[in-house]
Amino acid sequence: MIEILSPTEVARARETGALVGHTLHTLKGRARVGTNLLEIDAWARSMILGAGAVSCYVDYEPSFGRGPFGHYICTSVNDAVLHGLPHDYALADGDVLTLDLAVLLDGVAADAAITFVVGSSPRPEDLAMIAATERALAAGIAAARPGARIGDLSHAIGTVLRAAGYPVNTEFGGHGIGTTMHQDPHVANTGRPGRGYTLRPGLLLALEPWIMADTAELVTDADGWTLRSATGCRTAHTEHTIAITDDGAEILTLPRRA
Repeated sequence: MIEILSPTEVARARETGALVGHTLHTLKGRARVGTNLLEIDAWARSMILGAGAVSCYVDYEPSFGRGPFGHYICTSVNDAVLHGLPHDYALADGDVLTLDLAVLLDGVAADAAITFVVGSSPRPEDLAMIAATERALAAGIAAARPGARIGDLSHAIGTVLRAAGYPVNTEFGGHGIGTTMHQDPHVANTGRPGRGYTLRPGLLLALEPWIMADTAELVTDADGWTLRSATGCRTAHTEHTIAITDDGAEILTLPRRA
């Protein structure tokens, strides 16, 4: 299903996106050496429920997972890149942590992810990988406007990732979003321009470049959810929900300024 939201629904999506952005920004500020992933999940739960929102993850049970997910946020560490199931693990100095969050507020969903290094000893190669996903996301957003094709966004994202020297996996990528978390169209992280669905005002997309340092192959963890790099290399994942407007793309999941 491809859903085109009304102006009223897009306005509600702005509120959802602001909540997602604020929550991720807050959790990043709290995450430090010694923080347990289950603490982060508990903080996310408190913020989501305190805002009157609904988690998109707790009851999430897709065909590729061993569901329901049962937690409020995805916490992926180091070689884990997607769907990281929170578990009893204390963060160490230099860990690469991805937080991925989706919530539903007033009937509209928003989805975003951030990757950062915990502590004071980041590896330069980890920072470079994170920066590559951020540049790729910016390129995909810049390509998003009415009349553009999904393939234009995929091509923009993939061009940045490949130029930085990273393999690109197309099994998982961006997606439509609206009154539910995952909708069509699929937005692969590489592709050919001029192909696919034509963007229209009112369309919401979650764009999410993610990479693994030296492979495009994933393996599934024993928990049935966490996806890791097949070689054990480190990973990064950056995501925003955007709304297609008459003028281009509006980022909905930035943290709201005080």
